[in-house]
Amino acid sequence: MALTNAYVQIYGQLKDVFQSISEGQAPDKFTRQHLKDIGFGASNFRAVIPLLKALGFLSEDGTPTKRYQDYRNQALARRVMAEALREAYSDLFTIKSNPSTTDRDLIEGKFKSTFNATPLTAKLMASTFFALLALADLSEQPAPKKEETVDAPPPKIEKIEKSENGAAPPQHRTSLHYNIQIHLPATKDIEVFNSIFRAIKEHLLE
Repeated sequence: MALTNAYVQIYGQLKDVFQSISEGQAPDKFTRQHLKDIGFGASNFRAVIPLLKALGFLSEDGTPTKRYQDYRNQALARRVMAEALREAYSDLFTIKSNPSTTDRDLIEGKFKSTFNATPLTAKLMASTFFALLALADLSEQPAPKKEETVDAPPPKIEKIEKSENGAAPPQHRTSLHYNIQIHLPATKDIEVFNSIFRAIKEHLLE
């Protein structure tokens, strides 16, 4: 779960900022100077940079990410924003799968309790979220994450070493079992049976 505490005071102008991102060329590094170059040089816009990082549009060093580039495709922009919000504000989507402005009190309360924020700060956090939400298309549900599978280790093949005469060592030899049936004659002469058992002992057991 995640819930970013990044917010801006100029949430009413976030639409203009992201429109400039969509229409302009991605810089090597998204810096304050770049913000100034695209028309947002006031100090209040500086908070846009940590917000972009929280949304996954910029890496920690300010380099535009694949998400930044995908957002520049206007056909995908609203879906890309929806994906970014579901990641950065996943705790809110756990409470409400499709949040709206009617949930403002609930969402402000979540920011208050999570970050011990003042009412004013919680309001700015919620206002930032709703300004971004207006740029997103939540109608398409995210694809379920694939379960990670652990590959089974390959079967262990034991090497059977042969002796000098080419035979496998005794512990690897195949054992053969014989089942011998003896039909005894119908006689009461005990010597006949003794002779049979002596022959078995002599020829089979020894």
